[in-house]
Amino acid sequence: MPGQGTEMQVRPGKEADLQDLTDLYNHYVRETAITFDTNVFTPEERRPWLLSHPEDGPHRLLVAQEVPSARILGYATSSAFRPKAAYATSVEVTVYCAPGTAGRGIGTMLYKALFEALADEDVHRAYAGITMPNEASAALHARFGFTPVGTYREVGRKFGVYHDVAWYEKELGGR
Repeated sequence: MPGQGTEMQVRPGKEADLQDLTDLYNHYVRETAITFDTNVFTPEERRPWLLSHPEDGPHRLLVAQEVPSARILGYATSSAFRPKAAYATSVEVTVYCAPGTAGRGIGTMLYKALFEALADEDVHRAYAGITMPNEASAALHARFGFTPVGTYREVGRKFGVYHDVAWYEKELGGR
């Protein structure tokens, strides 16, 4: 777990991160309803996801890592919102922090870097779906100017319980 004085850096995700990113995400698959995936992934199954986030363009993968250990502390992505062409200027964003790192500012650092990277892209809106309740995620998104636009009630069932997903949006500059 990073300590108070631990240095962190944000950089683009790369192929060498695949195992660590898969392990981090699988924690949320196994332990939480934050993601509606119900089966864990192997790194090979997760590779297309990683490759869909190049170092430039509107679909990014940014990784926070501890320095000098290079331990992955979290990641943020901007991904295609929907597959139809008219949605091309909208992205869905998400952030995941490693277990035991909550409250360290990792999510804030990742989103700050992500939105700075997207500033010069042709992206008009960012959307985020948050499985409720999740006060920490709602607060993070509010801090970055997201506003609630609606809630899908009992849209997903995981661990035998139905969960709501609140949707938030943020206006971006876009070209």
